[in-house]
Amino acid sequence: MRKYFGTDGIRGAVGEGPITPEFMLKLGWAAGQVFKEHDKKILIGKDTRISGYMFESALESGIVAAGADVRLVGPMPTPAIAYLTRTFRASAGIVISASHNPYTDNGIKFFSAQGGKLSDELEEKIEYYLDQPMQVVESSLIGRARRIDDAAGRYIEYCKGTFPIGMQLTGLKIVVDCADGATYHVAPRVFSELGAEVVEVGVNPDGLNINEFSGATKPELLRKNVLAEEADIGIALDGDGDRLILVDRFGKVCDGDDVLYIIANHLMDTGRFNGGVVGTLMSNFGLELAFSENGIGFSRAKVGDRYVNEKLIQHGWVLGGEPSGHIVCRDITTTGDGIIAALQVLRAMVEEGKGLHELLKGLIKFPQKLKNVRVAARFAPAEEPALQKAIAMANEKLNGLGRVLLRASGTEPLIRVMVEGRDQEMVDELVDYLAAEVERVAKEKNGN
Repeated sequence: MRKYFGTDGIRGAVGEGPITPEFMLKLGWAAGQVFKEHDKKILIGKDTRISGYMFESALESGIVAAGADVRLVGPMPTPAIAYLTRTFRASAGIVISASHNPYTDNGIKFFSAQGGKLSDELEEKIEYYLDQPMQVVESSLIGRARRIDDAAGRYIEYCKGTFPIGMQLTGLKIVVDCADGATYHVAPRVFSELGAEVVEVGVNPDGLNINEFSGATKPELLRKNVLAEEADIGIALDGDGDRLILVDRFGKVCDGDDVLYIIANHLMDTGRFNGGVVGTLMSNFGLELAFSENGIGFSRAKVGDRYVNEKLIQHGWVLGGEPSGHIVCRDITTTGDGIIAALQVLRAMVEEGKGLHELLKGLIKFPQKLKNVRVAARFAPAEEPALQKAIAMANEKLNGLGRVLLRASGTEPLIRVMVEGRDQEMVDELVDYLAAEVERVAKEKNGN
Protein backbone atom coordinates (compact mmCIF):
# COMPACT_ATOMS: atom_id res chain seq x y z
CA MET A 1 0.00 0.00 0.00
CA ARG A 2 1.34 3.42 -0.96
CA LYS A 3 0.88 6.54 1.10
CA TYR A 4 0.16 9.05 -1.66
CA PHE A 5 -0.30 7.24 -4.98
CA GLY A 6 -3.70 5.81 -5.85
CA THR A 7 -4.62 3.73 -8.89
CA ASP A 8 -4.24 6.79 -11.13
CA GLY A 9 -1.70 9.10 -9.55
CA ILE A 10 -2.40 11.63 -6.80
CA ARG A 11 -5.62 13.67 -6.73
CA GLY A 12 -7.60 15.86 -4.35
CA ALA A 13 -8.96 19.31 -3.53
CA VAL A 14 -6.61 22.22 -4.17
CA GLY A 15 -5.15 23.56 -0.92
CA GLU A 16 -5.82 20.36 1.00
CA GLY A 17 -3.03 17.83 1.53
CA PRO A 18 -1.43 16.56 -0.56
CA ILE A 19 -2.58 18.99 -3.29
CA THR A 20 -0.57 21.94 -1.95
CA PRO A 21 2.42 23.91 -3.32
CA GLU A 22 4.63 22.61 -0.51
CA PHE A 23 3.88 19.00 -1.36
CA MET A 24 4.35 19.59 -5.09
CA LEU A 25 7.77 21.12 -4.46
CA LYS A 26 8.78 18.02 -2.50
CA LEU A 27 7.17 15.71 -5.07
CA GLY A 28 9.16 17.37 -7.85
CA TRP A 29 12.35 16.93 -5.86
CA ALA A 30 11.53 13.26 -5.12
CA ALA A 31 10.77 12.59 -8.80
CA GLY A 32 14.00 14.31 -9.76
CA GLN A 33 15.95 12.08 -7.39
CA VAL A 34 14.43 8.96 -8.94
CA PHE A 35 14.50 9.82 -12.61
CA LYS A 36 17.87 11.53 -12.85
CA GLU A 37 19.32 8.05 -12.33
CA HIS A 38 18.06 7.17 -15.84
CA ASP A 39 18.04 10.48 -17.75
CA LYS A 40 18.04 14.05 -16.48
CA LYS A 41 15.00 15.15 -18.54
CA ILE A 42 11.39 15.25 -17.19
CA LEU A 43 8.41 16.63 -19.13
CA ILE A 44 5.65 18.61 -17.41
CA GLY A 45 2.23 19.25 -18.99
CA LYS A 46 -1.07 20.40 -17.53
CA ASP A 47 -4.73 21.00 -18.28
CA THR A 48 -6.38 24.43 -18.14
CA ARG A 49 -7.40 24.76 -14.49
CA ILE A 50 -6.02 27.85 -12.78
CA SER A 51 -4.07 25.98 -10.08
CA GLY A 52 -1.97 24.29 -12.76
CA TYR A 53 0.31 27.33 -13.00
CA MET A 54 1.03 27.20 -9.28
CA PHE A 55 1.78 23.48 -9.26
CA GLU A 56 3.79 23.64 -12.47
CA SER A 57 6.16 26.18 -10.86
CA ALA A 58 6.45 24.14 -7.66
CA LEU A 59 7.21 20.89 -9.50
CA GLU A 60 9.72 22.64 -11.75
CA SER A 61 11.55 24.09 -8.73
CA GLY A 62 11.71 20.72 -6.99
CA ILE A 63 12.96 18.86 -10.05
CA VAL A 64 15.77 21.28 -10.87
CA ALA A 65 16.74 21.39 -7.17
CA ALA A 66 17.34 17.64 -7.40
CA GLY A 67 19.62 18.16 -10.41
CA ALA A 68 17.27 17.04 -13.19
CA ASP A 69 16.16 19.05 -16.23
CA VAL A 70 12.58 20.10 -17.03
CA ARG A 71 10.79 20.47 -20.35
CA LEU A 72 7.56 22.49 -20.06
CA VAL A 73 4.85 21.92 -22.68
CA GLY A 74 2.00 23.98 -21.18
CA PRO A 75 -1.67 22.95 -21.54
CA MET A 76 -1.73 19.60 -23.35
CA PRO A 77 -3.95 16.49 -23.23
CA THR A 78 -2.81 13.72 -20.91
CA PRO A 79 -2.22 11.25 -23.79
CA ALA A 80 -0.12 13.90 -25.54
CA ILE A 81 2.26 13.88 -22.56
CA ALA A 82 2.59 10.10 -22.87
CA TYR A 83 3.48 10.52 -26.56
CA LEU A 84 5.85 13.47 -26.06
CA THR A 85 7.65 11.73 -23.20
CA ARG A 86 8.56 8.96 -25.64
CA THR A 87 9.52 11.19 -28.56
CA PHE A 88 11.68 13.52 -26.46
CA ARG A 89 13.39 10.48 -24.91
CA ALA A 90 12.58 11.86 -21.46
CA SER A 91 12.91 9.69 -18.39
CA ALA A 92 9.38 10.56 -17.24
CA GLY A 93 6.35 12.70 -17.99
CA ILE A 94 4.19 14.52 -15.44
CA VAL A 95 0.62 15.68 -16.05
CA ILE A 96 -0.99 18.22 -13.73
CA SER A 97 -4.68 17.40 -14.03
CA ALA A 98 -7.75 16.18 -12.18
CA SER A 99 -9.24 14.83 -15.42
CA HIS A 100 -13.05 15.22 -15.42
CA ASN A 101 -13.21 16.80 -11.93
CA PRO A 102 -14.08 20.51 -11.37
CA TYR A 103 -11.42 23.23 -11.28
CA THR A 104 -11.36 23.12 -7.46
CA ASP A 105 -9.54 19.77 -7.69
CA ASN A 106 -6.18 18.93 -9.18
CA GLY A 107 -3.81 16.02 -9.33
CA ILE A 108 -0.62 14.50 -10.68
CA LYS A 109 -0.16 11.62 -13.11
CA PHE A 110 3.20 10.16 -14.07
CA PHE A 111 4.23 8.45 -17.29
CA SER A 112 7.29 6.26 -17.70
CA ALA A 113 9.88 6.76 -20.44
CA GLN A 114 7.85 4.30 -22.54
CA GLY A 115 4.65 6.35 -22.14
CA GLY A 116 2.95 3.94 -19.74
CA LYS A 117 2.00 4.05 -16.08
CA LEU A 118 4.82 3.92 -13.54
CA SER A 119 5.70 0.57 -12.04
CA ASP A 120 4.92 -0.02 -8.36
CA GLU A 121 8.67 -0.02 -7.73
CA LEU A 122 9.13 3.51 -9.14
CA GLU A 123 6.13 4.86 -7.22
CA GLU A 124 7.54 3.36 -4.04
CA LYS A 125 10.91 4.99 -4.76
CA ILE A 126 9.27 8.39 -5.16
CA GLU A 127 7.40 7.91 -1.89
CA TYR A 128 10.68 6.94 -0.19
CA TYR A 129 12.23 10.28 -1.17
CA LEU A 130 9.09 12.17 -0.15
CA ASP A 131 9.85 11.10 3.42
CA GLN A 132 13.50 12.21 3.23
CA PRO A 133 14.88 15.69 3.99
CA MET A 134 15.04 17.83 0.86
CA GLN A 135 18.58 18.74 -0.12
CA VAL A 136 19.47 20.97 -3.08
CA VAL A 137 22.38 19.88 -5.27
CA GLU A 138 25.35 22.22 -5.52
CA SER A 139 24.77 25.22 -7.79
CA SER A 140 26.73 23.86 -10.76
CA LEU A 141 24.49 20.75 -10.83
CA ILE A 142 21.09 22.49 -10.63
CA GLY A 143 18.85 21.41 -13.51
CA ARG A 144 17.68 23.61 -16.36
CA ALA A 145 14.12 24.33 -17.44
CA ARG A 146 13.08 24.99 -21.04
CA ARG A 147 9.73 25.45 -22.74
CA ILE A 148 8.81 23.36 -25.80
CA ASP A 149 6.97 25.79 -28.05
CA ASP A 150 5.89 23.36 -30.77
CA ALA A 151 4.41 20.63 -28.52
CA ALA A 152 0.84 21.13 -29.76
CA GLY A 153 1.89 20.95 -33.41
CA ARG A 154 3.86 17.77 -32.80
CA TYR A 155 0.88 16.05 -31.18
CA ILE A 156 -1.55 17.21 -33.87
CA GLU A 157 0.68 15.70 -36.58
CA TYR A 158 0.97 12.49 -34.58
CA CYS A 159 -2.84 12.18 -34.30
CA LYS A 160 -3.31 12.87 -38.01
CA GLY A 161 -0.63 10.29 -38.78
CA THR A 162 -2.79 7.56 -37.23
CA PHE A 163 -5.40 8.14 -39.96
CA PRO A 164 -4.85 6.32 -43.29
CA ILE A 165 -2.83 8.29 -45.82
CA GLY A 166 -5.12 9.76 -48.44
CA MET A 167 -8.29 9.31 -46.38
CA GLN A 168 -10.21 12.52 -45.72
CA LEU A 169 -13.09 13.63 -43.52
CA THR A 170 -14.37 15.89 -46.29
CA GLY A 171 -18.15 16.11 -46.29
CA LEU A 172 -18.50 15.34 -42.57
CA LYS A 173 -19.76 17.98 -40.18
CA ILE A 174 -18.46 17.37 -36.66
CA VAL A 175 -19.23 19.14 -33.40
CA VAL A 176 -16.16 18.94 -31.16
CA ASP A 177 -16.63 19.72 -27.45
CA CYS A 178 -13.34 20.22 -25.58
CA ALA A 179 -14.82 20.85 -22.09
CA ASP A 180 -12.80 24.09 -21.89
CA GLY A 181 -9.92 21.76 -21.12
CA ALA A 182 -6.58 20.64 -22.42
CA THR A 183 -7.70 19.73 -25.95
CA TYR A 184 -9.13 23.18 -26.76
CA HIS A 185 -6.25 24.12 -29.10
CA VAL A 186 -5.59 20.61 -30.42
CA ALA A 187 -8.73 18.57 -31.14
CA PRO A 188 -10.53 20.99 -33.50
CA ARG A 189 -7.37 21.34 -35.60
CA VAL A 190 -6.90 17.56 -35.90
CA PHE A 191 -10.36 17.05 -37.37
CA SER A 192 -10.42 20.20 -39.52
CA GLU A 193 -6.97 19.53 -40.99
CA LEU A 194 -8.26 16.10 -42.02
CA GLY A 195 -10.98 17.84 -44.01
CA ALA A 196 -14.01 17.93 -41.69
CA GLU A 197 -16.23 20.94 -41.12
CA VAL A 198 -15.78 21.50 -37.39
CA VAL A 199 -18.13 23.29 -35.00
CA GLU A 200 -16.16 24.13 -31.86
CA VAL A 201 -17.66 23.96 -28.35
CA GLY A 202 -15.88 24.40 -25.01
CA VAL A 203 -12.75 26.02 -26.44
CA ASN A 204 -12.54 29.15 -24.26
CA PRO A 205 -10.87 28.06 -21.01
CA ASP A 206 -10.55 30.69 -18.29
CA GLY A 207 -9.02 28.50 -15.59
CA LEU A 208 -12.34 28.06 -13.80
CA ASN A 209 -14.72 26.60 -16.39
CA ILE A 210 -13.03 23.27 -17.15
CA ASN A 211 -15.69 20.50 -17.23
CA GLU A 212 -18.25 23.00 -15.89
CA PHE A 213 -20.78 23.24 -18.70
CA SER A 214 -19.71 20.67 -21.26
CA GLY A 215 -17.44 17.76 -22.09
CA ALA A 216 -17.65 13.99 -21.80
CA THR A 217 -19.36 14.08 -18.40
CA LYS A 218 -21.99 16.62 -19.53
CA PRO A 219 -22.95 15.68 -23.10
CA GLU A 220 -26.27 17.57 -23.21
CA LEU A 221 -24.68 20.71 -24.70
CA LEU A 222 -23.02 18.56 -27.36
CA ARG A 223 -26.34 16.89 -28.12
CA LYS A 224 -28.09 20.25 -28.54
CA ASN A 225 -25.35 21.51 -30.87
CA VAL A 226 -25.39 18.35 -33.01
CA LEU A 227 -29.14 18.67 -33.54
CA ALA A 228 -29.03 22.44 -34.11
CA GLU A 229 -26.14 22.20 -36.59
CA GLU A 230 -27.52 19.04 -38.26
CA ALA A 231 -24.05 17.56 -37.80
CA ASP A 232 -23.05 14.01 -38.70
CA ILE A 233 -21.48 13.30 -35.30
CA GLY A 234 -20.59 14.99 -32.03
CA ILE A 235 -17.40 14.29 -30.08
CA ALA A 236 -17.10 15.30 -26.42
CA LEU A 237 -13.75 15.04 -24.65
CA ASP A 238 -13.11 15.46 -20.94
CA GLY A 239 -10.88 18.05 -19.30
CA ASP A 240 -7.61 16.23 -19.95
CA GLY A 241 -8.59 14.52 -23.21
CA ASP A 242 -8.19 10.87 -22.24
CA ARG A 243 -11.87 9.96 -22.60
CA LEU A 244 -14.69 10.66 -25.06
CA ILE A 245 -18.44 10.40 -25.46
CA LEU A 246 -20.15 10.54 -28.88
CA VAL A 247 -23.52 11.77 -30.11
CA ASP A 248 -25.07 10.52 -33.36
CA ARG A 249 -26.91 12.73 -35.85
CA PHE A 250 -30.25 11.98 -34.15
CA GLY A 251 -29.00 13.13 -30.74
CA LYS A 252 -28.42 9.74 -29.16
CA VAL A 253 -25.52 9.71 -26.68
CA CYS A 254 -23.03 6.88 -27.23
CA ASP A 255 -20.66 5.77 -24.45
CA GLY A 256 -17.40 3.83 -24.30
CA ASP A 257 -19.14 0.48 -24.81
CA ASP A 258 -20.55 1.79 -28.09
CA VAL A 259 -17.11 3.00 -29.17
CA LEU A 260 -15.53 -0.39 -28.41
CA TYR A 261 -18.26 -2.16 -30.38
CA ILE A 262 -17.73 0.03 -33.46
CA ILE A 263 -13.94 -0.17 -33.47
CA ALA A 264 -13.77 -3.92 -32.80
CA ASN A 265 -16.34 -4.80 -35.48
CA HIS A 266 -14.68 -2.55 -38.04
CA LEU A 267 -11.30 -4.12 -37.34
CA MET A 268 -12.89 -7.55 -37.68
CA ASP A 269 -14.66 -6.67 -40.95
CA THR A 270 -11.47 -5.27 -42.48
CA GLY A 271 -9.30 -8.22 -41.43
CA ARG A 272 -7.21 -6.17 -39.01
CA PHE A 273 -8.49 -7.64 -35.74
CA ASN A 274 -6.36 -9.87 -33.57
CA GLY A 275 -7.34 -11.33 -30.19
CA GLY A 276 -10.18 -9.86 -28.18
CA VAL A 277 -11.47 -6.82 -26.31
CA VAL A 278 -10.97 -5.87 -22.67
CA GLY A 279 -13.86 -4.16 -20.88
CA THR A 280 -14.43 -3.65 -17.17
CA LEU A 281 -16.82 -4.88 -14.51
CA MET A 282 -19.09 -1.99 -15.54
CA SER A 283 -19.23 -2.89 -19.25
CA ASN A 284 -22.76 -3.69 -20.37
CA PHE A 285 -23.74 -7.35 -20.57
CA GLY A 286 -25.22 -6.65 -24.01
CA LEU A 287 -21.75 -5.74 -25.27
CA GLU A 288 -20.38 -9.08 -24.08
CA LEU A 289 -23.23 -10.94 -25.80
CA ALA A 290 -22.78 -8.99 -29.05
CA PHE A 291 -19.06 -9.77 -29.13
CA SER A 292 -19.78 -13.43 -28.44
CA GLU A 293 -22.20 -13.56 -31.37
CA ASN A 294 -19.58 -11.95 -33.63
CA GLY A 295 -16.81 -14.31 -32.54
CA ILE A 296 -14.87 -11.65 -30.65
CA GLY A 297 -13.27 -12.58 -27.33
CA PHE A 298 -14.09 -10.45 -24.30
CA SER A 299 -12.47 -10.15 -20.89
CA ARG A 300 -13.34 -7.94 -17.94
CA ALA A 301 -10.83 -5.97 -15.87
CA LYS A 302 -11.33 -4.06 -12.64
CA VAL A 303 -12.64 -0.51 -13.06
CA GLY A 304 -9.86 1.87 -14.10
CA ASP A 305 -7.88 2.37 -17.32
CA ARG A 306 -4.76 1.15 -15.53
CA TYR A 307 -6.35 -2.29 -15.08
CA VAL A 308 -7.63 -2.32 -18.66
CA ASN A 309 -4.09 -1.69 -19.87
CA GLU A 310 -2.67 -4.39 -17.61
CA LYS A 311 -5.16 -6.98 -18.91
CA LEU A 312 -4.49 -6.00 -22.53
CA ILE A 313 -0.78 -6.59 -21.99
CA GLN A 314 -1.53 -9.86 -20.19
CA HIS A 315 -3.63 -11.17 -23.12
CA GLY A 316 -1.52 -9.61 -25.86
CA TRP A 317 -4.61 -7.74 -27.15
CA VAL A 318 -4.77 -4.16 -28.43
CA LEU A 319 -8.28 -2.81 -27.77
CA GLY A 320 -9.95 -2.10 -24.45
CA GLY A 321 -11.90 0.51 -22.56
CA GLU A 322 -14.57 1.59 -20.12
CA PRO A 323 -18.17 2.81 -20.48
CA SER A 324 -16.94 6.18 -19.19
CA GLY A 325 -15.10 6.65 -22.49
CA HIS A 326 -11.54 5.67 -21.68
CA ILE A 327 -10.54 3.79 -24.85
CA VAL A 328 -7.10 2.25 -25.26
CA CYS A 329 -5.84 1.36 -28.74
CA ARG A 330 -2.50 -0.20 -27.89
CA ASP A 331 -1.60 -0.78 -31.54
CA ILE A 332 -1.50 3.02 -31.86
CA THR A 333 -0.71 4.49 -28.44
CA THR A 334 0.08 3.51 -24.86
CA THR A 335 -2.80 5.05 -22.95
CA GLY A 336 -6.43 6.16 -23.23
CA ASP A 337 -6.75 8.88 -25.88
CA GLY A 338 -10.08 10.52 -26.78
CA ILE A 339 -8.89 12.01 -30.07
CA ILE A 340 -7.27 8.76 -31.27
CA ALA A 341 -10.41 6.76 -30.37
CA ALA A 342 -12.62 9.26 -32.19
CA LEU A 343 -10.46 8.94 -35.30
CA GLN A 344 -10.93 5.16 -35.28
CA VAL A 345 -14.73 5.63 -35.22
CA LEU A 346 -14.54 8.22 -38.01
CA ARG A 347 -12.42 5.84 -40.05
CA ALA A 348 -15.16 3.20 -39.72
CA MET A 349 -17.78 5.74 -40.81
CA VAL A 350 -15.76 6.76 -43.88
CA GLU A 351 -14.66 3.28 -44.96
CA GLU A 352 -18.09 1.73 -44.48
CA GLY A 353 -20.04 4.75 -45.67
CA LYS A 354 -22.34 4.56 -42.64
CA GLY A 355 -23.54 6.89 -39.92
CA LEU A 356 -22.80 6.30 -36.27
CA HIS A 357 -26.27 4.86 -35.62
CA GLU A 358 -25.84 2.35 -38.45
CA LEU A 359 -22.51 1.13 -37.10
CA LEU A 360 -24.21 0.34 -33.78
CA LYS A 361 -26.81 -2.01 -35.26
CA GLY A 362 -26.45 -5.38 -33.57
CA LEU A 363 -25.58 -3.95 -30.15
CA ILE A 364 -28.56 -4.29 -27.83
CA LYS A 365 -27.72 -3.00 -24.38
CA PHE A 366 -29.36 -4.38 -21.27
CA PRO A 367 -31.10 -1.98 -18.89
CA GLN A 368 -28.56 -1.12 -16.20
CA LYS A 369 -29.02 0.70 -12.91
CA LEU A 370 -26.42 1.87 -10.42
CA LYS A 371 -27.10 2.92 -6.84
CA ASN A 372 -24.49 4.29 -4.43
CA VAL A 373 -24.97 3.43 -0.76
CA ARG A 374 -23.08 5.70 1.65
CA VAL A 375 -21.56 3.85 4.59
CA ALA A 376 -19.63 4.86 7.70
CA ALA A 377 -16.59 2.95 6.48
CA ARG A 378 -15.94 1.02 3.28
CA PHE A 379 -15.96 -2.76 3.47
CA ALA A 380 -15.62 -5.62 0.99
CA PRO A 381 -19.06 -6.97 -0.02
CA ALA A 382 -17.43 -10.24 -1.11
CA GLU A 383 -16.50 -10.90 2.54
CA GLU A 384 -20.06 -10.52 3.85
CA PRO A 385 -22.05 -13.81 3.84
CA ALA A 386 -25.39 -11.99 4.00
CA LEU A 387 -24.57 -9.98 0.89
CA GLN A 388 -23.29 -13.02 -0.96
CA LYS A 389 -26.59 -14.75 -0.20
CA ALA A 390 -28.51 -11.70 -1.50
CA ILE A 391 -26.40 -11.63 -4.67
CA ALA A 392 -27.04 -15.33 -5.26
CA MET A 393 -30.79 -14.74 -4.96
CA ALA A 394 -30.63 -11.83 -7.42
CA ASN A 395 -28.62 -13.89 -9.91
CA GLU A 396 -31.17 -16.69 -9.63
CA LYS A 397 -33.95 -14.24 -10.58
CA LEU A 398 -31.92 -12.97 -13.56
CA ASN A 399 -31.55 -16.58 -14.74
CA GLY A 400 -28.25 -16.03 -16.56
CA LEU A 401 -29.52 -13.02 -18.53
CA GLY A 402 -27.93 -10.23 -16.52
CA ARG A 403 -25.33 -9.35 -13.91
CA VAL A 404 -25.05 -8.16 -10.33
CA LEU A 405 -22.08 -6.19 -9.04
CA LEU A 406 -21.38 -4.90 -5.55
CA ARG A 407 -18.09 -3.11 -5.02
CA ALA A 408 -16.56 -0.62 -2.65
CA SER A 409 -15.59 2.76 -4.11
CA GLY A 410 -11.86 3.32 -4.16
CA THR A 411 -12.17 7.02 -3.29
CA GLU A 412 -15.32 7.50 -1.17
CA PRO A 413 -17.13 5.70 1.68
CA LEU A 414 -19.59 4.16 -0.77
CA ILE A 415 -20.71 0.70 -1.77
CA ARG A 416 -21.75 0.72 -5.43
CA VAL A 417 -24.66 -1.57 -6.32
CA MET A 418 -25.18 -2.34 -10.00
CA VAL A 419 -27.73 -4.63 -11.65
CA GLU A 420 -28.42 -5.18 -15.32
CA GLY A 421 -30.88 -7.48 -17.03
CA ARG A 422 -33.39 -7.71 -19.87
CA ASP A 423 -36.33 -6.43 -17.80
CA GLN A 424 -36.13 -2.84 -16.47
CA GLU A 425 -38.72 -3.45 -13.76
CA MET A 426 -36.80 -6.41 -12.38
CA VAL A 427 -33.53 -4.44 -12.53
CA ASP A 428 -35.08 -1.61 -10.49
CA GLU A 429 -36.50 -4.06 -7.97
CA LEU A 430 -33.21 -5.92 -7.50
CA VAL A 431 -31.15 -2.73 -7.14
CA ASP A 432 -33.46 -1.49 -4.38
CA TYR A 433 -33.37 -4.86 -2.65
CA LEU A 434 -29.57 -5.14 -2.74
CA ALA A 435 -29.08 -1.52 -1.66
CA ALA A 436 -31.31 -2.15 1.35
CA GLU A 437 -29.26 -5.26 2.21
CA VAL A 438 -26.04 -3.24 2.00
CA GLU A 439 -27.50 -0.60 4.32
CA ARG A 440 -28.56 -3.29 6.81
CA VAL A 441 -25.11 -4.94 6.82
CA ALA A 442 -23.42 -1.52 7.15
CA LYS A 443 -25.54 -0.67 10.20
CA GLU A 444 -24.75 -4.01 11.80
CA LYS A 445 -21.03 -3.46 11.23
CA ASN A 446 -21.30 0.01 12.73
CA GLY A 447 -22.98 -1.38 15.84
CA ASN A 448 -26.37 0.24 15.17
